Amino acid sequence: MAEDFIIGPLPLWAEIITGVFCVVGAFFAAVGSFGLVRLPTFFRRIHAPTLGATVGVWSLTIATIVYFSVQGHSLFLHAVLIAGFVALTAPITTIFLVRAALFRARTTDIGLHKVPPASTSRREVSSSSEPPQA
Repeated sequence: MAEDFIIGPLPLWAEIITGVFCVVGAFFAAVGSFGLVRLPTFFRRIHAPTLGATVGVWSLTIATIVYFSVQGHSLFLHAVLIAGFVALTAPITTIFLVRAALFRARTTDIGLHKVPPASTSRREVSSSSEPPQA
């Protein structure tokens, strides 16, 4: 059965689509990596790899789906599981990292003037603002 899966070379249109999405995915992954190295602060640095990884993984997922669907003559959606996992875990991990960094910046002398203060309660924040005039 393994010999039946790889049939031969892809049609030109499938090679072009696969190649374009692979290059786009690699480009966004590289931009995310360069952003991680080049941006000055942690709070700016955290966005580049997250966005680069998400867009890069989705582009490579599309390339994988096109390649294996044309090669196997059936729709190949196994790669969507990987992209879905990255799409769910990357933002959640980013939120945890940013919260930890904000906590650390607020409790040390280094970041006192660079981050906004923590609000004590939601009720205090909402009661301090004036109600809209009717």
